[in-house]
Amino acid sequence: MFKKKECVAMLLAGGQGSRLYTLTEKTAKPAVTFGGKYKIIDFPMSNCINSGIDTVGVLTQYQPLVLNEYIGNGQPWDLDRLTGGVMILPPYQAKSGADWYKGTANAIYQNLGFINRYDPDYVIILSGDHIYKMDYNAMLEAHKATDADCTIAVLDVPLSEASRFGIMVTDEVGRITQFQEKPKNPISTKASMGIYIFNRSVLESYLIADENDKNSSNDFGKNIIPSMLADGKKMFAYPFVGYWKDVGTIDSLWEANMDLLGENPSFNVHDKSWRIFSRNYAEPPQFIGNGGNAVNSIITEGCVIEGLVENSVLSNGVIVEPGAIVRDSVIMSGVTIKAGAVVSYSIIDSNTVVEERAVIGADKATAKGITVIGSDITIGKGSSVEAGLMIDSDFNNGNN
Repeated sequence: MFKKKECVAMLLAGGQGSRLYTLTEKTAKPAVTFGGKYKIIDFPMSNCINSGIDTVGVLTQYQPLVLNEYIGNGQPWDLDRLTGGVMILPPYQAKSGADWYKGTANAIYQNLGFINRYDPDYVIILSGDHIYKMDYNAMLEAHKATDADCTIAVLDVPLSEASRFGIMVTDEVGRITQFQEKPKNPISTKASMGIYIFNRSVLESYLIADENDKNSSNDFGKNIIPSMLADGKKMFAYPFVGYWKDVGTIDSLWEANMDLLGENPSFNVHDKSWRIFSRNYAEPPQFIGNGGNAVNSIITEGCVIEGLVENSVLSNGVIVEPGAIVRDSVIMSGVTIKAGAVVSYSIIDSNTVVEERAVIGADKATAKGITVIGSDITIGKGSSVEAGLMIDSDFNNGNN
């Protein structure tokens, strides 16, 4: 017998993240490192527990091993509960056969059994690839106050970016009157954040109808939301004010890491009133040697800095040897940057070695784009990796 929950969270974390290229070749996008010591999925998971939501289903599909291992039993987020807690929900073989998740709506449909075992009044649908802090309970209270069938979190975006989102028009009380999914000519700047609260019974009925529609894309933005609106269901927008970043591209991932820097960062991960929890492995304190210097940078536990690091974010266990320079870059865990190497305006994935005198990228002011180096590879001695390149295997064009 499962204890009834008022609200269950369903966290969509199965996306391939193809626009992150080599960074997601071996792992799902929500498991990509962010801010030195976090994974992207830490943010919606932390939002859940900070908001009092203690039952979370994490829907995985693409390259789930690292993500599944990272989440484990949910203990770092206080989600190791006897009733509720966190549960990994991969596609599985049912009596009728096995099926991959065909879309966001189909993914939730396939897991109605998980939802219904807790008999919730409400279901909140979340994405696992955004950086933000949000009180979901405040959104739930607004949903109940309006007696809505569905509430959608919205963010005001520049008109030039509106075509990337689902766009809503609302009346004077916030009720949604029109919805456009990624329109070429947007009629509003109220963009869906991909965060939905549904009355459970309404959600279930629309998911079942959508599954029976053979012409459906099985997607919330393309199918479920327009169908509910066409049927006259009570749908309200919940305005969000604050930092929110979709880190689905190389540029946005780099920019979001840079937003953590400075005396007054755009996004503060040090706010004790809204902690971001993560599965931190035990590491010794970071060490900055006699010749080392770190300026306007985040340096995570276990790092050894004997060179120069400027305006960068370093994950745990990074080594920057004497004479090496790292500028305007995001360096993930276990990377070694050897003596005399120079890394500029780049993202380097975990456990890669940059050998002596190698040069990666170029100054941000002159570079053609962000340079991306994959995980577990070696950049040879004296090699030069041109700005804007993506390297996913051992690279050596230098003079050893």
